[in-house]
Amino acid sequence: MRGTWLLPALILLAVAALGGSPAAQVAAGADDALMPVWRQLFARPASAGELAAGPTDNARDALGRRLFGDPRLSGPGTRSCASCHQPDRAFTDGRVTAEGLQGRPLKRNTPTLWNLAAGKTFYWDGRAPTLEAQARVPLEAHDEMAADWAVVIGRLAADAGIAAAFRAAFPDRPAISDTSIIEAIAGFERTLVSPPTRFDAWIAGRADALDARAQRGFRLFTGKAGCVQCHVGWRLTDDRFHDIGLGSDDPGRGATAGGVPGLMAFKTPTLREIGRTAPYMHDGSLATLDAVLDHYAGGFVRRPGLSANLRRDLTLDAGERADLLAFLATLTVP
Repeated sequence: MRGTWLLPALILLAVAALGGSPAAQVAAGADDALMPVWRQLFARPASAGELAAGPTDNARDALGRRLFGDPRLSGPGTRSCASCHQPDRAFTDGRVTAEGLQGRPLKRNTPTLWNLAAGKTFYWDGRAPTLEAQARVPLEAHDEMAADWAVVIGRLAADAGIAAAFRAAFPDRPAISDTSIIEAIAGFERTLVSPPTRFDAWIAGRADALDARAQRGFRLFTGKAGCVQCHVGWRLTDDRFHDIGLGSDDPGRGATAGGVPGLMAFKTPTLREIGRTAPYMHDGSLATLDAVLDHYAGGFVRRPGLSANLRRDLTLDAGERADLLAFLATLTVP
């Protein structure tokens, strides 16, 4: 992710310029002289191309938008991608864990789809290397959408409007296929860029965009609380995997290729539009942001695999909690 690898170097440079103890300066997180560092790290890209990680194809993306909400892609024709990834919930579903095809709960919480174009891997455990690989899994999974491709393609081909949209989107291969369906959906997902917020305006230099409480919360976020160790960059994620001490027995990244066996690590979620993505964590076990603060302020399970980024001894008084929540609120458009 742009900027993530620069974090330690930029902080050390800022500390060197300020003088004094590096530990004290970073822990404080409050000195105005550090703001140029934070402005660089959290700056929202200026161009649409950077936000969407490259050029888009209008016809293909428009087709993907239609397919995303089309229940004909599921085996029984009763649910679509949007059944779980609801736009008004920041492309989540508000459930503890996702609901399967027969109404049974699935294993993990439905993650937001905002800003995935810049992602490195997908799913909570990172097992999908591309959005196309990710999109195929729920479409084919028997307990999610259970797509029978021959049936799905037949349904779509019988719709003259959809068939024409496929010809426009894929002029070199106009016949509808599972591959073109998945490519169109992934193309649409790459266009899902979270809207600018008060935080973006403040980072860009508008001093009155955040009130004093939210600014104090940001300084806790980048200082004492240590949130910035994982939630960094304009997307507020390092795209890495961490064990943060949740009580779940889900092996997470530890059970996937590329993971460390036995390490119950999960991908750092974005904090963009966090006010609409409750409940939180891969297992949906934390219902509110208050509960999230409780977790990080000593409520985690202590075990050998805990991320080095996790503050072991964090305490937050009532005022600090209110300040952090005020800052987090600035990451969601009202």
